[in-house]
Amino acid sequence: MKSPKKSAKSRPALHRHWSGPLVEAPERAPSRAMLHAVGFERGDFAKSQVGIASTWSQVTPCNIHIDQLAIASAEGVAKAGSKPLIFNTITISDGISMGTQGMKYSLVSREVIADSIETVAGCELFDGLVAIGGCDKNMPGCLIAIARLNRPAVFVYGGTILPGCFQTRDVDIVSVFEAVGAHAQGKMSGDDLASLEACAIPGAGSCGGMYTANTMASAIEALGMSLPNSSAQNAISSAKKEDARNAGAAVHRLLDLGLRPLDIMTRKAFENAITVVIALGGSTNAVLHLLAIAHAAGVKLALDDFTRIGKRVPVLADLKPSGKYVMAALVGIGGLTPLMKMLLDQGLLHGDCLTVTGQTVADNLRHVKPYPPGQDIIRSFDNPIKPTSHLVVFYGNLAPMGAVGKISGKEGERFTGTARVFNSEEATQKAILGGKIRKGDVVVIRYEGPKGGPGMREMLAPTSAIMGRGLGKDVALITDGRFSGGTHGFVVGHISPEAHLGGPLALIKNGDTITIDARARTLDLEVPTREMAKRRKALKLRKPVKARGVLAKYADHVSQAHLGAITDGSLG
Repeated sequence: MKSPKKSAKSRPALHRHWSGPLVEAPERAPSRAMLHAVGFERGDFAKSQVGIASTWSQVTPCNIHIDQLAIASAEGVAKAGSKPLIFNTITISDGISMGTQGMKYSLVSREVIADSIETVAGCELFDGLVAIGGCDKNMPGCLIAIARLNRPAVFVYGGTILPGCFQTRDVDIVSVFEAVGAHAQGKMSGDDLASLEACAIPGAGSCGGMYTANTMASAIEALGMSLPNSSAQNAISSAKKEDARNAGAAVHRLLDLGLRPLDIMTRKAFENAITVVIALGGSTNAVLHLLAIAHAAGVKLALDDFTRIGKRVPVLADLKPSGKYVMAALVGIGGLTPLMKMLLDQGLLHGDCLTVTGQTVADNLRHVKPYPPGQDIIRSFDNPIKPTSHLVVFYGNLAPMGAVGKISGKEGERFTGTARVFNSEEATQKAILGGKIRKGDVVVIRYEGPKGGPGMREMLAPTSAIMGRGLGKDVALITDGRFSGGTHGFVVGHISPEAHLGGPLALIKNGDTITIDARARTLDLEVPTREMAKRRKALKLRKPVKARGVLAKYADHVSQAHLGAITDGSLG
């Protein structure tokens, strides 16, 4: 194992690097006076100041407990010798707003979270940060802010929810979405649907499968920005509170070491994150979010890196939505660290990457015990769920800049069908629930991209309705929107450029033949080039969606999906 070019121990300490000039001189008396009013004592002005960014809110079960984790982090900071200051940022609920116009704000919230954390920490001149996230967009939002600020920081994941129980089987939010389709087809009674919705979400924590929240928490741990196993703990547990306390102490230690986020978030660290996401069978949203975090960190990362790494990394985790188990089951057998140790021993992780412990990945994993014998949640390398990545990057005449699909293999690897074209998610859902989608159809949902939506909504409601109606293996779906981590089936999203900008998706007509080939990684409209040119010439671009406020700002600034749908660069 190669040693890092510059070890953590060789950097100058960063205690009071930013806060010192704020409170030291006589002329800073007004600043000190304000801080006295929020609880500072005279001795606190000689301490480093650590901001605790909390995404606590009552709007979603993912975050309803995070206020207590913020308090625990503050205790850890104070005990270590720094001064904690808790502040809040927003969260929204994907699960509640899914399938409505409200979902347009989901991806936007990633940017608002990043901007707000950067704004508070930058203005208040904090020396370090603990950022605590629960719901999907919290995590990349926190990491984007941490990368921009580049001050010693640790991310804490709020933790996974426990499964609900319905008729003796484990259920979660995706079970409810799929039940809507079953109910529409007459396979589930109204009483059963009501019973299911009442028990599927038993308390605090993020959605229970390897959906976007658990995927991104795992990716961030593999990136080196959270403490070992922070990504694999139940939301309501002593382990999670201890993780939050330890994160507070860890930031103080990072100030000692002078270790900044950009020392940790290197290109090799992003490769580690991609590797872990693939091994877990994680969400397509990880592609979008890792591209955005890498941009904030100044690291060159592209869609093709996912393909390159995916050729050598298998899917090992049998986790929902395509598999059998929920995240709580992985917690029960030891969490993420044994899987990372397996990947390291197989030569699939860069062991010399630094982490927020101040140690390398290899150091952190040195004494990790393997999973218990007989467990079947994490497969061995000689018996993988899939020998190569489930995340497939597609190109073709429908996706000249790329698209992303989650192909587990259970759906097959090639689909040719007839286009059924819809210009919104709502129109699509109405057709699916109304029984108008048939075997052999390729459902096309367009004008849902980053600019065209605006906001690039997730298509969990339509994909779940397809599954609920028993068409999961018989129908494909493509879109310039996104998918929830809970989506499964033959689906391809993030199609770039989007229809709103005149991308090829805008040229599809009902009855056209579309072929999706996961082996060749191609997405093509089977229409002659001359006909495509004729349609292109006749195409009239849609007028921008009428929007004000944050949606209008977002539409003006957001990049295309293949660049991470970022808003803070000139990447087009």
